[in-house]
Amino acid sequence: MPLGKRVRLNRLLYERGPKNGTLLILPIDQGLEHGPVDFFPNPASQDPDFQWRLADEGNYSAVACHYGLAAKYMKRYAGRVPLLLKINGKTNIPSDEDALSTLTASVEDAVSLGADAVGYTLYVGSPRQDQDIRQLQEVREACDKWNMPLVVWSYPRGAAIEAKGGRDSLYAVDYAARVALEMGADIVKLNIPKHGPKDGEQPGPYAGLEFTYAEGARRVVESAGRCMVLFSGGSKISDDDLLEKARTAMEAGATGLIFGRNMWQRPFDEALAISERVHEILRGFGA
Repeated sequence: MPLGKRVRLNRLLYERGPKNGTLLILPIDQGLEHGPVDFFPNPASQDPDFQWRLADEGNYSAVACHYGLAAKYMKRYAGRVPLLLKINGKTNIPSDEDALSTLTASVEDAVSLGADAVGYTLYVGSPRQDQDIRQLQEVREACDKWNMPLVVWSYPRGAAIEAKGGRDSLYAVDYAARVALEMGADIVKLNIPKHGPKDGEQPGPYAGLEFTYAEGARRVVESAGRCMVLFSGGSKISDDDLLEKARTAMEAGATGLIFGRNMWQRPFDEALAISERVHEILRGFGA
């Protein structure tokens, strides 16, 4: 691994967050990806400084956000909260049947902002995946040039995926994990697969495969190979369910967690408290 990339990854893995080789990332890209509706449960979270302060005081490994939030809000926290710059995105106004996240920033922008990684959303199975994969290949080349770690949000999407078990099926998430590895990601963000009503529509051996929630998580970690895995928190759930998800993810071999709405949709003090409880779990793993 090039020295520059190693230095950046070391900051994320050992200088912030749990500091033991695990990761706790706070994503705040939802304003673009989902719209302001995500801020309604906690109106204070509409101010991006709420999340930056949470990442700082809650000792997160990094904040993941788009260019504008980094350029306008990061200055106060520079040197204290590492940046994972999302460099593509889309709104959720059109349907996901033809999904493509176009570039919104560059790897050079990430270097200029002092980022320690870039994030790219890949829609596996979308009718536009050919364009998506070519776009990701160009981003990966730029990451290699600048020694920038690449984090891929690998999301199954589109009618073809829905016809083969759905986006959360083991088939779809397993495939997405492998695609990220094959495309050269250093870290992949995944959802934990789960059983659904369309399981029987999955191809080949997946259709009749029985697995627990923990076994599904372990399977996709194995498919990601030497690509580090972050499991997503998704929409807000109860404290107990969130902590159980965190334990399941880490016991499955994940490198860490990327929890957003489950953190910042809570009042600040509650968000800090649940962050510490997740830290307690992460401290039991890593080097």
